[in-house]
Amino acid sequence: MFRFILFVVLILALYYVLHILIRDMSSIRKKMKGMADPEELVQDPYCQTYVPKRTAVKGKVAGRRYYFCSRKCFEGFLKRNTP
Repeated sequence: MFRFILFVVLILALYYVLHILIRDMSSIRKKMKGMADPEELVQDPYCQTYVPKRTAVKGKVAGRRYYFCSRKCFEGFLKRNTP
């Protein structure tokens, strides 16, 4: 009888551990899925640095869209490229 109770306790413990591991693996998989899409980088034409497109300062000059790392670079680009 003691062996049977010990066996049931071990099976329950194994079930509990596997349940936790499977739950954690699914949350890790969700996090990795979000990381799978790399963010597009664009080059600042003024200082030549690369910045994420979604956070870049956007500006249009002569009908063409440019992306800048900061407002300061955008203003410097305007000064250099406007007559």
